[in-house]
Order: sequence, then C-alpha cells, then structure tokens
Amino acid sequence: MSVPPSALLQTPGYLVADADGRLVGRVECAMYGTQPEVPDALSVRRGFFARRRRLVPADAIDQIDRSSGVVGLSVARDSLRSFL
Repeated sequence: MSVPPSALLQTPGYLVADADGRLVGRVECAMYGTQPEVPDALSVRRGFFARRRRLVPADAIDQIDRSSGVVGLSVARDSLRSFL
C-alpha cells in the first residue's frame, strides 16, 4: 500500500484525479473490507446527484496532497470499478 490507512480517514471532500490528470470525482468516505478497523479503499462520487460511485483501492493512490485537497491516482479513470 502506498499510503497509510489512517490517511484515508482524513480525505472526505477531497478531489480525486487519475494518472492522466482527469477528474474522477470527490471522496465521499473511506471503505472497509478486509479488516474492520483498517480502511482499504475510498468511495468516490462523480457529482452531487450521482447515484453510481467508484471504488478507489488504496493501492491505486499515488499521493494525497493535503494543501490542495487532491488525491492523485496511479491508474486511469476507466480501470476503477463502479458500484451503487
């Protein structure tokens, strides 16, 4: 994992950009899967009224810029899974 799990808890509201610099959406919340106390993904919503969300695994996160509120990914936007 390229970022510590505790950093994922501090990202709600951050913008998410893919490896090409295209906007993916805004972080809605951290998601838990493998362990109940350790987040391992982010839920990202495209717009305010969007129903579908994208699942951004922690392994796909390249960096988190706290000064500008942007999460940079190391993968393309099309490779992210979407869910309801």
